[in-house]
Amino acid sequence: MRKASAASLAQNEIPYGESRLGLSDDGRDATLYVPKSYKQGLPMPLLMMLHGFSGTGQSVRYTFPLAEEFGVIVLAPESRGMTWGQSAPGFDEDVHYLAPASRYVVDLLDVDSTHVAIGGQSDGAGYALSMGLAYGDVFNHVMVFSEGIAIPLRKKGKPQIFIAHGVNDNQMPIERTSRRTVPQLKDEGYDVTYREYDGGHGTPLAIVREGFEWFVADMKPR
Repeated sequence: MRKASAASLAQNEIPYGESRLGLSDDGRDATLYVPKSYKQGLPMPLLMMLHGFSGTGQSVRYTFPLAEEFGVIVLAPESRGMTWGQSAPGFDEDVHYLAPASRYVVDLLDVDSTHVAIGGQSDGAGYALSMGLAYGDVFNHVMVFSEGIAIPLRKKGKPQIFIAHGVNDNQMPIERTSRRTVPQLKDEGYDVTYREYDGGHGTPLAIVREGFEWFVADMKPR
């Protein structure tokens, strides 16, 4: 898989499809997906999508066809360890990679600043929610699938939030996670769209698609 670079854009070679950022020396890097509909000068939504436990950027490749369909840039970074930081999300080793990776993509491509999302599955979902609440002035949308435990050390801004959870999830039981989290977030004034579905820990593609539809629903025609 090729590596994206600022030089490629200087030569009018937009890195369409999948590419690796090449920002890390230890193999734990990030995959970037740029839809074919992307055009310089026309800002496009950006979703930073976080994998689950022991995953990689390839673990969220199922979002790439949806990114193509809905016109969304996807950045799929990889945690520094087996999973995302649990002690202090947003103030740990993972954020030391996520921040420059995000800046790299924003410098490389035209990103719609009104539609910048962080999302995730399982452990990645819990970390995404923590980050989204802590950096709601950066991420204005949060997409959460099979939520883990969020540990926000602060809350800033008021991002819009989409949460989906299977009623038969044995790994992240819904009664301990989303059914507690959603009422609390609503009480705190967050705009939350909540979707329960029949099923377990894995999120059906149709539900992920609903998340993408929600993300772009209020966008003006390009």
